[in-house]
Amino acid sequence: MTLLELIRSAAKQLTDANVSFGHGTTNALDEAAWLVLWSLGLPLQTAFEPLADNPDSHANRPVAPADVARVATLLEARIATRQPAAYLTGEAWLQGVAFYVDKRVIVPRSLIAELLVGGGIDYWLRESTHRVLDLCTGNGSLAVLAAMAFPEVMVTASDLSDDALEVARINVDKHQLQERITLLQSDGLQATALQAQGPFDLIVCNPPYVNAHSMAQLPAEYLAEPALALCGGADGMDFVRRLLHDAPAHMAPQAVLVLEIGNERAHFEAAFPQLEVVWLETSAGEDQVLLVTREALSGLGLHTHQAKKGG
Repeated sequence: MTLLELIRSAAKQLTDANVSFGHGTTNALDEAAWLVLWSLGLPLQTAFEPLADNPDSHANRPVAPADVARVATLLEARIATRQPAAYLTGEAWLQGVAFYVDKRVIVPRSLIAELLVGGGIDYWLRESTHRVLDLCTGNGSLAVLAAMAFPEVMVTASDLSDDALEVARINVDKHQLQERITLLQSDGLQATALQAQGPFDLIVCNPPYVNAHSMAQLPAEYLAEPALALCGGADGMDFVRRLLHDAPAHMAPQAVLVLEIGNERAHFEAAFPQLEVVWLETSAGEDQVLLVTREALSGLGLHTHQAKKGG
């Protein structure tokens, strides 16, 4: 059996088992490539390239029976446990950067990562942007990407979960950003130690925003993640209400807040009908991530409007 044949066979098994994706891959073939390549110790970047067209992929190399068996064991675990693949491999990739993950945190997939790396929020930043807060940091991936994207900034990364912060520490250390990223435990913006790090020029937040009805419909792979990081109450806006109320007091005069709300735009607009926000363009469309200024949060905004990435 060749490598490509093994990947295609694995993809069929995943499809037949009706597993759910969304934790780093969106389809059976990509996930199969990820699991197979990881099992064999091969470069994972080829998991996201057309293997048959990539001369460096070794697509036609034969796979030894022992290696086929190793892949089979991993596939069986993926199918039987319905855990996200990242929990089984202990690794997730976001914008080409590798992060450690385990069951203490959700698998990093925030669309805010695209905006940090791709310059999608640069238009709203200033030369004086020096203090960044990553609220609900989880495994610390957005904090790390922010520090990489903006070499002059200091980043505070906070989370309610001490378990999550332990994982974030692993990733901050992994990327040698200890001197620029401070990890703090805080319930939203309540911790005195967090407040002392401000006022912030930029706040990014991927909060728990899944509404109660959607939580009840989630596939097993999502239910394997910490509910604390997902469940946003009846309309998904419980944490967001507190955040938008508290944020202005901890933002510099021209600061902005970048907030991910997933598929909850209708609930967001129902909760904040008069708040002026900018909807940012991402690979998932223009209704998943929004930007709001301190001025608007202070009560000066009157309506919502749509804007393309960059202005």
